[in-house]
Amino acid sequence: MRSNSLVELDRAHLVHPVVSWRGHEAAGVRVLTSAKGAIVTDAEGRNLVDGFAGLWCVNVGYGQDSVIAAAERQLRVLPYATGYFGLGSEPAIRLAARLAELSPSDLNHVYFTLGGSDAVDSSVRFIRYYWNARGKPQKSQFISVEQGYHGSTSVGAGLTALPVFHAGFGVPYDWQHKIPSHYTYRNPAGSDPKAIIAASTAALRAKIEALGGPERVAAFYAEPIQGSGGVLVPPAGWMRAMRDVCTELDILFVADEVITGFGRTGPLFACEEDGVAPDLMTVAKGLTSGYAPMGAVLLADHVYQTIADGAGAAAVGHGFTYSGHPVSAAIGLAVLDLYVGGLLENGRAMGARLQAGLASLADHPLVGDVRGRGMLAAVELVTDKAAKTPLSAVADPSRRIFDRAWENGLIIRAFANGVLGFAPPLCCTTDDIDTIVERTRVTLDQTLADPDVRAVLA
Repeated sequence: MRSNSLVELDRAHLVHPVVSWRGHEAAGVRVLTSAKGAIVTDAEGRNLVDGFAGLWCVNVGYGQDSVIAAAERQLRVLPYATGYFGLGSEPAIRLAARLAELSPSDLNHVYFTLGGSDAVDSSVRFIRYYWNARGKPQKSQFISVEQGYHGSTSVGAGLTALPVFHAGFGVPYDWQHKIPSHYTYRNPAGSDPKAIIAASTAALRAKIEALGGPERVAAFYAEPIQGSGGVLVPPAGWMRAMRDVCTELDILFVADEVITGFGRTGPLFACEEDGVAPDLMTVAKGLTSGYAPMGAVLLADHVYQTIADGAGAAAVGHGFTYSGHPVSAAIGLAVLDLYVGGLLENGRAMGARLQAGLASLADHPLVGDVRGRGMLAAVELVTDKAAKTPLSAVADPSRRIFDRAWENGLIIRAFANGVLGFAPPLCCTTDDIDTIVERTRVTLDQTLADPDVRAVLA
């Protein structure tokens, strides 16, 4: 009765993110009740391996006692402290200092947000202020990458290049522009890494020229791996090449590490793997491992100093009530302790096991591509391997595959185009990883038996 009551209350009152509202009313909510490690339990008592770490975010896993203790301690001592009026709290100050110490190069200045979307919004505001302070207000155009995701707020959704976040919302704005994705599996330039990198750098240069040249372009945004676009992994050196173009043309380079940060791909930050030091970096998700809302924008010294000098004695008019929230910051410090205390190493080991396990599915009749890095991976399904024909919309892959996996005791991300996304907690055991792979295989076999899929198989 309790579960049924919650379903009805949810149907009547709770608006869920990125879902058909009518479809959700009809289907009803699945209620999660508890979790530990990489296992979550629903209201029916079903235990499921969380192969997606909530929403790419519960990197340390559920029920970490040290994180819970840090939150409880801070709630009792100082549950809130504003950053306005020159005030602050010890956890926020110490977390900013640790992030500056651990981040690439000279990203020494940290502005805290509530999550990734408002971190992206904040970065846009800082970038506009930066160019105004440099006396170049005409540098007002922003470029991102097709199939990229940079949040769903009004500004971030325009930088995002996924149609569902645009339809009906009046975005992107006329100052937001896109270049084609590196999407290796389906790149017109072929699969050769050098050709893909050359095509991307050429596309960036062409877009810059089309917008009036470098003197008109403010910034370029890129994810080290495109997450919500289908876990699209660029060739090694892609980020470095795009960063070099931006440096050459005096365009700010923003690394969006909201998904890839905090051990998701192996190192603490994915851009380290390409030796990239961005001008700004956005983070969230793994920052607190989802235990409390928090994101951040990290600014390089030259960006911070330019804004500070430009403002002089005047206030920089950007702020949030919950920026640097002491409870979230205390959680963030405890989570960082877990990363550097051994969780990154475990994530790297389990990431290698995950990649190998999923690669073993490549011979399945529906598997066209297996890709990923560390604890971030995707399996792309096709009905014709030679032609790379995606699953038909008639097969309703985002719903049916998710439902099958759920019934098999596995949570994954099932994209509408038949891509399966994986992002397990870094605390996973070998049994957890092997279970994810085996239950994925079962789910693929069930999908192969779907009449709508069999009808179009090559």
